[in-house]
Amino acid sequence: MDLWRITWFTVLCAVAATLLVLPPAVVVAWLLARRRFPGRALVETIISLPLVMPPVATGLILLMLFGRRGAIGRLLERIGVDVVFTWKAVVLAMAIMGLPLLVRTARAGFEQVNERYEAVAATLGASPARIFLTISLPLAWPSVLGGAVLAFARALGEFGATIVVAGSIPGATRTLSVAIYTYAETGRDTQALALLLVSTAIAFAALFAANRLVERRAA
Repeated sequence: MDLWRITWFTVLCAVAATLLVLPPAVVVAWLLARRRFPGRALVETIISLPLVMPPVATGLILLMLFGRRGAIGRLLERIGVDVVFTWKAVVLAMAIMGLPLLVRTARAGFEQVNERYEAVAATLGASPARIFLTISLPLAWPSVLGGAVLAFARALGEFGATIVVAGSIPGATRTLSVAIYTYAETGRDTQALALLLVSTAIAFAALFAANRLVERRAA
């Protein structure tokens, strides 16, 4: 059935996007929470841009960068990798749109970690990497996980950037939100409603889990 194929494709792409963006997002969140460096405000601004820019504009930027004439697209083409209008473009768009939510939530978690624990570990000779992996990250983990779930939920509902950079190719790049739009536009209201219910249920469960994780961290 198209409903389940589209649903599984969307969920798998959202999971892949979340896993793809998780490591760099955690590092950036920790740097923003613990370090002062030149260009910090610029990094914060760039990370937050997808939250305030129209998703279609974000998709257009990705298209310009990863298209065959784009700076990154030309390099990828040399090694035989196509991104635009493939499932990779779907994952890329989802990852970029979910990145700000993950960074913001994880950063809040790192900021709540008592710096004295890290200072004590440093005086005992622990390296910065060991402090991060054994103290900072475990203590902030509920917020990091909550941010990852929020990014996943955002990826599930991504439409604007996806439709620009990946299109709506049946069986190849059509996600839940894109399919809902396509079915509604062509008068297939029953299919659109079914996908809407599935999308709402998954998004509700993801957001509920994220809120519980953040509340547990704050308690």
